[in-house]
Amino acid sequence: MLSVLLGVSHPVYAEKKDDSQARMALYQKTEAVTGIPWEYLAAVDQYERQIHDNPKEGRLTALEADPMFWTGTAGEMPTDFFPEGWGGDGNGDGKTDINNDEDVLWSLGQYINSYGTTKEDIKIALWNYYKRDLTVQTIMNTAKVFQKFQTVSLTDRSFPVPIEANYSYRTTWGDARGFGGRRIHEGTDIFANYGVPVKSTTYGVIEMKGWNRYGGWRVGIRDIYNIYHYYAHLQNFSEDLKVGDVVQPGDVIGGVGASGYGPPGTSGKFPPHLHYGMYQDNGNNEWSFDPYPYLKRWERMEKNK
Repeated sequence: MLSVLLGVSHPVYAEKKDDSQARMALYQKTEAVTGIPWEYLAAVDQYERQIHDNPKEGRLTALEADPMFWTGTAGEMPTDFFPEGWGGDGNGDGKTDINNDEDVLWSLGQYINSYGTTKEDIKIALWNYYKRDLTVQTIMNTAKVFQKFQTVSLTDRSFPVPIEANYSYRTTWGDARGFGGRRIHEGTDIFANYGVPVKSTTYGVIEMKGWNRYGGWRVGIRDIYNIYHYYAHLQNFSEDLKVGDVVQPGDVIGGVGASGYGPPGTSGKFPPHLHYGMYQDNGNNEWSFDPYPYLKRWERMEKNK
């Protein structure tokens, strides 16, 4: 199976080179010969790119099959020991190469196809592949984003509040917090007036929406880089916003508020602000990291438009 062990220790937010057109051509070619929609193949590769910190030299994809279950070319290791392993010749050169993008993608497509081609079939195949619910959910959501925008090149970003609004913020990640017991602050607070629009900073899918005792009305968005974006203390949600919606940078998801620290509807125990947090998942666990440098970058990007 593909590796889901420890990968990078830092957030991955941009590809080191723009190989999106070549990747799209490869995904679409594999769709034509396996029947698996390209966006699912692309989403698996995108997930693996976060696990393995981009492809190895000479590769377009980051897919890394476990050698112990790779059949390989007849007469070569490990075929003699694992004759029932998976692996196929995707480029027609008569070999089954674990380091060849076409061979690995073909094999992945054939593996998924053995379960079927419906959405539910693909989910079952992915779960049997990774044995992790969050991984399956992330891949399926990334596929939704790719399908909607018909590309894997999604690099735009947005600052979470309008730059023309009256707002202020500073780096507060890691500060001590007293509410809810001793803990650190896992985000950046952006102070603004009640009702100032709160925007999605990225392409992604609404993964969570609702009330939390400490976060108040909040929204969680998982992006295509397997980063979870957390928006808390909202005054309200945008009309018709629901879990499973695909969003893009600039989409309004709610308004700045002061909700939280009590039962649903509690508000006003602190000045209105947006708590914005970012969490990286590496296929094994998830951790918070400082969003402040990204916020500064996105703020500059928006001001320079």
